[in-house]
Parts: sequence; C-alpha cells; structure tokens
Amino acid sequence: MHLPQPAFFCVSFLFLCSTGRGNGGGAETPGGQSAAGLGAPPTAPAEGESTLQEQEGQVLPEMIITSTMDPRKPMDSPFADTVLRSEDLKRRSYRSTPQALRDIPGILVQETAVGHGSPYIRGFTSFRNLFLVDGIRLNNSVFRPGPNQYWNTVDGNTIAELEVVKGPGSVLHGSDAIGGTVNALTKSAFDMAPGRPLAGALSYRYSSAEASHTSRAEGKLQHGSQLAVLMGVTSKDVGNLRAGGDTGEQPNTGYDELDGDLKMEGYFDESHRWVFGVQSVEQYDVPRTHKTDAAIPYHGTSVGSDRRRDLDQTRRLAYGQLHGEGLDGFFDRYSVSLSWHNQEELRNRTRSNGNTEQQGFEVGQVGLFANFSSDSGLGRLTYGFDLYHDEVDSFSSREPIQGPVADDASYDLFGLFVQDEIALRSDLDLILGARYNYAAADADSVLDPVSDTQTVVNNHWDAVVGSARFLWRVSEDRVHLFGGVSQGFRAPNLSDLTRLDSARTNEFEIPSPDLEPEHYTSYEIGVKTQHDRVSTQLALFYTDIRDQIVLFPTGNTNGSGEFEITKDNVGDGYVTGVELGAAFDLDEEWTLFGNGTYQYGEVDTYPSSAQVKTRETISRLMPFMAQAGLRWEAPSKSTWFEGQVVYADDADKLNSRDESDTSRIPPGGTPGYVIANLRGGWDWSDSLSLNVALENLGDVDYRVHGSGSNMPGVNLILGLRVSF
Repeated sequence: MHLPQPAFFCVSFLFLCSTGRGNGGGAETPGGQSAAGLGAPPTAPAEGESTLQEQEGQVLPEMIITSTMDPRKPMDSPFADTVLRSEDLKRRSYRSTPQALRDIPGILVQETAVGHGSPYIRGFTSFRNLFLVDGIRLNNSVFRPGPNQYWNTVDGNTIAELEVVKGPGSVLHGSDAIGGTVNALTKSAFDMAPGRPLAGALSYRYSSAEASHTSRAEGKLQHGSQLAVLMGVTSKDVGNLRAGGDTGEQPNTGYDELDGDLKMEGYFDESHRWVFGVQSVEQYDVPRTHKTDAAIPYHGTSVGSDRRRDLDQTRRLAYGQLHGEGLDGFFDRYSVSLSWHNQEELRNRTRSNGNTEQQGFEVGQVGLFANFSSDSGLGRLTYGFDLYHDEVDSFSSREPIQGPVADDASYDLFGLFVQDEIALRSDLDLILGARYNYAAADADSVLDPVSDTQTVVNNHWDAVVGSARFLWRVSEDRVHLFGGVSQGFRAPNLSDLTRLDSARTNEFEIPSPDLEPEHYTSYEIGVKTQHDRVSTQLALFYTDIRDQIVLFPTGNTNGSGEFEITKDNVGDGYVTGVELGAAFDLDEEWTLFGNGTYQYGEVDTYPSSAQVKTRETISRLMPFMAQAGLRWEAPSKSTWFEGQVVYADDADKLNSRDESDTSRIPPGGTPGYVIANLRGGWDWSDSLSLNVALENLGDVDYRVHGSGSNMPGVNLILGLRVSF
C-alpha cells in the first residue's frame, strides 16, 4: 500500500481552513443533490414530491437506492453520493448526460469531441466506472479503456433522477464499478400531471455557441391508478461549436441525433408493480475532430491528418421488470429485471491520401438480475444475483480477421452478492458485504499480433470482493460520519483482450490476450452535516491500485506509421483526494454555495518499449477545481437567478502517454481557466416555464483537460417547456 504524499495533507488542511472561512469550498450536502453536490442550491420539488423544507430549510431528495439497493434517506447513506433530479437537469440546461456530472466534486468530464463525453470519477474513466439505466448495465464487453462516447447515448430528457455513488461498488454491482456508479432512473408517467388520464409536454433548448437545437415531445396515457404509459421523442441538431477568444468556430464538430422512448407501468396491487420499457438512440456522423485536418491547434496541440473520422451509433434497450415492497413474506422488498441491450457502432474514415475505410461492431446483450431485502436476526439483509451475456460481431474493411474487437465473440458476467446492515447501537450502523464474481471471454476470430494469423481467445476469471462500511449518527439528522473499506474488481473485457484499432495520437493498439483482472481497495471517511441554514459534506478517499491494465509501446510501427501499443497488468499505484462542499442560506431567498476537489495519484507503467517499470502520475489527472455561486429564489419558487464562478488550475502533472497525446493535451499540460456563468428561470404557470443562461461571460478560450476540442465561448442558452 502506498501512502499519500505529505503535500496532500497540507493542501487538505489549508482547503478545510479556507472552507471554514466561507471561501466557497465544499462538497455535497447530505443528499448530494443540493448546493454542494451540484454546485448550485436545491431546486423546488416537482408536483407531488415530498421535501424536507420545513425541517431543514432546503429541499433534498427523499430517498436514494443505488448506494445500498435499499431505499434510505440521503443522510443515512454510507457513501459520498449525489442525486440530480430532472428539475436540476432542466434548470442547468446541460446538452448531454455526461455534462450533467461536471458540477459534482470529484468528477472531471472530458470530451474528446462535442458528441462524446467521458466522466473521470475519482481518477477513473470509461469501463472503470459503471453506468446503469434503471439498474441495467450500459457497460458492455467492447467499452474502450480510454475516454469514449457511450454515456452520451443516454438521452438526458428521459431521466427523472441521476444517482451518483463515488468509490468502488463491486460488491453490489460487479465488474467495472471502480471510480463510481451512476444510475439513470427514467421518468414515470404516474409523475407527469398526476391524476390526469391524458397529458403532454413540448420542450426546446437552444444554444448559440453550439449552434444546437434540441426538441422533445412527450405524452402520457393513464388508466386509473393501475396503468400508465409515457412516450417521448427527442431530436438534436448540433452545429459547429464556437470557442472563446481567437479560436472561434471549430469546424467539423457538429452531429445529429434522434431518440425515442416508451415506458409502461402498472400495479397488480399496492405492493407489486411491473414495468416495460423501450429506448432507442441514433447518432449520425459524430466527428472525432482532433484526428482530422479540421482541428484547430490550442496552445501548441498537433493537428490530425485524416480528412474524415466520423461515428454512427445506435443503442436500443428493451426490458421488463417486477418490483415489490412492503411485503409480509420471506423478503419485504424485491426487484427482478430481464433486458435486451443492443449497440452498433460504424466508423467512417478518410485518410490524408484519400483512401476510405470502414469498421464497426454490433453487441447484443441479454441481462437478468434479481435482488431482495429482508429483516433478519442478523440484521437487514440485501442479496441477489446478476447475469449478462454479450454476443459480438465485428468487421473492418482493412482487416479480414476482425474489426476493432474480436469477431464471432461472446462474453459473460455473473455475480452473487449479500449485504448485511447491522445496528451496533441506535446511532451506529455497520454495513458488511461480499460478492462472488465470474467472467468469461470466448472469441473465435482474433488477429495474432505476432504471426498475423487468426487465433482464438478463451479465458475465464473469478474473484471474491468485500466491503465494510459504517454510518455513525453523531447528532441525529444533524451530523453523520460515514466511511469504510470497499474492494473493487474489473475483469478484462473483449476490448482489453482483442482490440485492433487506433488509440491516442498516432498510436495503434494490438490484441493482448493474456491479461488478468484488476483489483482495487478504497478507504474513505467523510462527514455530512445538515443544519437550519448550513449543509456540508466532506469526503477523503485513498484507492489502492493493483494489477491495473496499462498501455505501453512495443517499439514497432504499423504500415501507416502509427506506433504500436499493447497492454499488461503492470499498474500498481494509488489515487487519493478530498472533496468538499457547502451551502449556506443567507435568508429565505438567498443561498451561497460552493465546492472543490483536490486529487493526486500515481501508477506503475512502461513508458517505453524497454519495459522498465516506472511510477508516473495517473493519466489525465484532474487538476484542482472549485466553484462558488450565489442564488436568489422567490418564496413562491416560480422565479430564480444565480451567478456562478468556476475555477480550474493548470493540469500540468502529465505521464508519458499524456505527453504523447499531442492532439488533445498541449505541451506542458492544459492551461487553467476561470469562467463565470449567469442563469435564471421563470415558471409563468403550471404549464409554461422558461430557463435562460449566459455561460462563459468573459468569452474565455479554454479546454477541459484531455478533451479534443475547446469548450463554448460566450453562450446564450434558452430552454422552454410547455405542458398541456
């Protein structure tokens, strides 16, 4: 185990002191959703939503389920977690689902392109974070190791709540839940115009700097209190993004998207509910601009050579679920789900010499999970299983054996888990959990990187992970301490084992069929406070990394002059950090809020083909970031305004692969920035609302660390919603 550097404790202490002086530091509030977690104060509740206003002077979500699978008040969750509701997403006018996470402490949202978005949660991205849609895995066996676009295939307009749980969640959720777990809970027709048999809504979002137009139409049918249907269609037309300063318009950055969704729900009785849902997302010509000659240099970044590098993406999900609660049998709560998830990706590439290429894959995934909760003589038990089976077809116009991943392949994940919540005292809970994990990869068409002939991959792995966490109610509903030790597990997927594709700048990845699982252990301690006018959350974490799969050069080049890279389990190291936030109600109408994050981490790697192990900073390390703001909200909650300042320090702690990623990361690192935003909204009636934002008031030309294009310059955002 590697100990954190002394400098970390010094910075943590100084930052804690500055928070105590009211300088805008802070972390999430106890529920996470309000000022500290979101970077903004709590919003008004939706119609029919219960609140804690009378008790605490602010609105918090009533329950959170992702952290323990058993609903509980946010103050009673033993994790640092955040809940974003649909009202928060609407008021902040985020363009994409990944962007909705950018104001949460501990999360850096990198965008390789405007149509992409990959959150770094506590230092990890891509398949080291787990995304769920109504509890169903979005992650599949072809997720790439670096930042990717897959989280952007979830339509934010369908989301009722985003639950974000930071830290390893492998006991409850299995492989990939390392940096954090995000669960998108979709909207319910029962919550739209409650009691009305017919209802509908039209919404529109316009962004000047993105030249984007997003339209949404949704409607519901309801029969009494037993059956309701919600249907929706979303259209996105995103133009070329205009950055700040002298950069201006960035050509070849726009794309189109068309989404549709259907959700049917019904009640057998007051304790049993069924759900059937369908989602479809289609994205067209999503460019990876930094790989093309249309890229605009930023502080010395290189320009790509391709004339075209676009992705078409399709994701479809169909699922049926049964839920029960308040039961009198062997268990008092259950959830069972059967799902079919399909993802297709097609890449069109035109090289500098005019040669065209196509490659892509299709993944069909069957998922089944069941979890149960019950009180017992041993405590509150939560237990269950999950099973996912992937079938993968892959192709390439250049390579007959396989596409970007193995062809004619399958991948399986299976897990059994149990969690016991024990009340040691009336004010102290201990939560113990364990899980058995099994993973298997079977691929019949893989390119052997040595002989250039067809080979097969047939591997399986298993592991047992555990978790021990506590919640101490130092002062009931006022001060809660939380923390513990959680293990994480990630099995190699088909992308790890068989990827044959371009990677970072001027790199080409080859299959690595002999990889082993990654293992993580995270230590965390934090405090949640909730008083009449002040709410805070502080979390400190240290994650020990063992056997991480890392990329490194082989010393060879391919026929296109790209440097060949491969992988191995050489990554031992750590990542550590502190996340803070606070909200202070100056009076009934004015709220001061802020948050901040500091992170540092190192991991072993091979910086050259000599394969001499060297410890380096983790890739794309999140710089010190903080934000502060002031918000006014009318007593009626119908009108609100806020000002916000966001600060990011220079991201100049680079490892060797960051330094070679010259099209995304400038020499010496990504410059820091300070931007200011203004937002406001008016609910003119129950059926008409308007939100307005003016972001990046100073027209600053800036880039989020590791991104392939710059962020919008001064940007006017208009959001309109009409209900009927």
